[in-house]
Amino acid sequence: MTRTKKHHPPGRWPLQDAKARFSELVRRVRSDGPQHVTVRGHDEVVVVAAEEFRRLKGDRTGAALIAALQASPYRETDIEPRRDRPPVRDVKL
Repeated sequence: MTRTKKHHPPGRWPLQDAKARFSELVRRVRSDGPQHVTVRGHDEVVVVAAEEFRRLKGDRTGAALIAALQASPYRETDIEPRRDRPPVRDVKL
């Protein structure tokens, strides 16, 4: 019995093929971009280059949040937190 190679859309790898041809998968990521690995025909993971992953992950230092807060037109607004006194319970001693 002869095995026939199934045709899959470019950039899509059934899990078994991805495992068997991992080196090729990595080369394709570098040359063609992200590659989808499927399980039972459904996308399960996407393999991306390390640089792309770092770009997508973003800077975790909080620099973007700090920059956004510093650019706010309300930066100099003083906000006094409202402090409500909680009700006091009567305690019998």
